[in-house]
Amino acid sequence: MPVIRPLVKPALALAGAMALAACSGSKAATEETLPTWHNAGVNAVSRATVAAGAAAVTSMRPDGTLETAAVDLATGRRLWSHPAAIAGRLPGMGVQPPAAVEAAPGRAVVAAVAPAASGKAKATLVVRDARGGRQLWARPLQSTFGPQRCGVHICLAENTSLASARMVVLHALTGEVLWKLPGIAEVEWSDSSRVVVLRLAKHPLLASYDLRTGKLGWRLPLEEALSPGIDLSGGWAFGTAGGDLIGYVAPYTNPKDDRTSTFGLFSVKLADGAVNWLRPSVVRVYPSGNPGMAPVVRPVDQQGQYGGFARLDPASGRVVGQITADQVPGAGWWLAFPSDMSRLGFLKPGTAGASYDLTSGQAVPLKDERGWSFCVTDPQPLQLTGAPRGFYSVAALCEFDLATGKRAEGPGVPPEWFTGSHEGWRLWRDDKGGLHAVRDTTGTAPGMYG
Repeated sequence: MPVIRPLVKPALALAGAMALAACSGSKAATEETLPTWHNAGVNAVSRATVAAGAAAVTSMRPDGTLETAAVDLATGRRLWSHPAAIAGRLPGMGVQPPAAVEAAPGRAVVAAVAPAASGKAKATLVVRDARGGRQLWARPLQSTFGPQRCGVHICLAENTSLASARMVVLHALTGEVLWKLPGIAEVEWSDSSRVVVLRLAKHPLLASYDLRTGKLGWRLPLEEALSPGIDLSGGWAFGTAGGDLIGYVAPYTNPKDDRTSTFGLFSVKLADGAVNWLRPSVVRVYPSGNPGMAPVVRPVDQQGQYGGFARLDPASGRVVGQITADQVPGAGWWLAFPSDMSRLGFLKPGTAGASYDLTSGQAVPLKDERGWSFCVTDPQPLQLTGAPRGFYSVAALCEFDLATGKRAEGPGVPPEWFTGSHEGWRLWRDDKGGLHAVRDTTGTAPGMYG
């Protein structure tokens, strides 16, 4: 799921940047018997999406232009590629991924924003067969945040820069408009019959709709879930936990009056939109698990001072592990977690850091303590041709030795809380843009990026 993350007040931005996470990879992933592949011919700059045995990603070519690349999920072999474009997406949202949709049993399509097919449009939504790359249909665009999967259909926020902005729900195989919503909306969850969207407005709200008819099921203003004063300019993220949707709204400090907006974590029932629990005035750390799988947060008081760190139970919102603010070892660190997120580590590049057991709060010896963190802590914007500046690649994780602060040898396999999984396959981007996959688990679960 894409999220808008413009710059926030320096104190909040610095603390958020310092609240990075890492984790030990799965030992099982090193076994030679596991299906695994690496496609170095793809320079992935977006997250990957998966449907019916095919994966799709937005890739950057050597000349700075973008392409949509589809690969076989079982082998990593490139199936096809076609030019891609950005048309109206905001830099803070990152490069949009394609939408891979299983439109019929065993049949997937890939929807992506491509360069305009005529002089009247600024871009084109092109939908292709996921395996063969044959174009099925196209739709001219003025501006868009990009397509999203919603059940067996495609949801598209279009005309996003105009007063006529709307979300349209399109039949994945034909392009027929099934129904539409005025304004800008983003898909946060869907199944075969329903979709829950975040409607972006001065007073944003979550709403559930019947996928076939567009009939409203329930609606929940975010200010009822948290409190008045929400400004989505700081960013947001959502994830599922069983029958619940866990939402996070990030803080934003308005430069005009220096006031910080309402922020925090909350849970609602997917069935009826009822609020289960809320944790106001906490910030989510990055990178970390999806809000619905492993939320790790840091409280902020009314003076903007940060407290310790806590891992929450997404089912109840209760604290299941924490360390106090006085255990935080000064500055110059990045957070680090083991694969089960039972410990909280502080990685200090080039020197010894620290690690704490999240349950007991006691210090953990650093010998043989490893973790995953962002490979690069000062990423550079992509040099895109024909697109606004300020876009970055989706983040890559690298493994580090917490006792020395140095990168561990070998490529390693990032943890599932970061990659997520789709029918047991886990995909990720390395720090050179290569696309990797391993099948070392079962089922489908969200990762950090949705």
